[in-house]
Amino acid sequence: MRILFVVNPEKAHFYAMAPLAWALRCAGHEVRVASQPRFTDPITQAGLTAVPVGRDVDLWELIPRHDDFRDWKWQPQYGLLDHPPYDVAESPEKAEWDYMSPSYGDQVLVWHKPACFPMIGGVVQFAQHWEPDLILWEPLAFAGPVAAKAIGCAHGRLMWSVDVFGYTRSEFLKLKAQQPADDRQDFLAEWLDGYARKYGTEFTEDMITGQFTIDQLPDSIRLEGDGLNYLPMRYVPYGGAAVIPKWLHGQPEKPRVALSMGVSLADHGAGLAVTVQDVLNELSTLDIEVVATIAESEQKKLTKVPDNARIVSYAPLDALAATCSAIITHGGFGTFLTAALHGIPQLSAAWDFDSPLLARRAAAQGGSLSVKADEATGEVVRENVARLLDEPTFRERAGKLRDELYSMPTPNDLVGRIEELAIKGRDR
Repeated sequence: MRILFVVNPEKAHFYAMAPLAWALRCAGHEVRVASQPRFTDPITQAGLTAVPVGRDVDLWELIPRHDDFRDWKWQPQYGLLDHPPYDVAESPEKAEWDYMSPSYGDQVLVWHKPACFPMIGGVVQFAQHWEPDLILWEPLAFAGPVAAKAIGCAHGRLMWSVDVFGYTRSEFLKLKAQQPADDRQDFLAEWLDGYARKYGTEFTEDMITGQFTIDQLPDSIRLEGDGLNYLPMRYVPYGGAAVIPKWLHGQPEKPRVALSMGVSLADHGAGLAVTVQDVLNELSTLDIEVVATIAESEQKKLTKVPDNARIVSYAPLDALAATCSAIITHGGFGTFLTAALHGIPQLSAAWDFDSPLLARRAAAQGGSLSVKADEATGEVVRENVARLLDEPTFRERAGKLRDELYSMPTPNDLVGRIEELAIKGRDR
């Protein structure tokens, strides 16, 4: 089979897709990955074949949500509040028609349209030429389902987040069905229908939520949209080119605690939500070793590095997590799951998009703690890290989560099922 992956130019989105692309390639299928031209290097670095399409547009520049979190004159909203109607996933009481319908219109105008327009024509053109049997797309890359509809092939979503998109859409459709026939404005469907008709077909709901959805979160944390077909898949850590430094060759003499804020903020020159200096100062009072992986721009802000801290620009998180007793993170999807695979208790200081929701759902599972990023003072972080290290329940629950993850099908295990869905989904 020919399988096309479609991804917006974001490393965090692509890294979550790469292991399945490898599995399908190793099973003998032809695999291509389509994205903007500037994203060619991360794709080829992963050993995959890139298809540059459209033109380069940086959505972070169009919608600047990050600069220095604590110094902004306009403070970004917490969690999903910046992204209605998806905040319904955090606040179900907001699921009202007069709120959700116009909110979808805003999202199309300021987010989905600017992000997807530069790629849609190029992805469709390549799909018409290459004729893939299946298109797998990340949930914000609507060029994927548009192309699938244009050529009549099967398609599905591959998640890099809590499925706030599928959940929100299912709540919206319930409300839409209750409205009078002349008051069922659906901005997202109308926008996608315009593309569908351009290419000789018409909108169907799977253009928003896929014919199926591959979700890498375990049952205890997953959020689902009603009526959607979910395929669980075990997360496989991948973070780009990696070299194991010598200091990671052995186990530490003291409990090691990592501070990792993920790739997205560093890639876009954003400041961190936590004040690293304060955190390091407070953690210096504990009998632990601290490894902080922070961008050089953040390192320059430090006035002193405590004796128990090691500061590095990057360390392979999978290798680092294997040596840790706890980890402090921004609550990102890949960071969380990588640490969870090692059964490590986590403290999430989350603030952006779905990260606070993921952090709260993880805390409810029992292996993690969660604090709001703007409340993550050094003292608060120290107190919570001490709990993670001292209270055995966190290690026990983190171990349960690790076992749950390892019970999920691997990308290799999922190949046969995906092949079946590719055949079943043609011309639907």
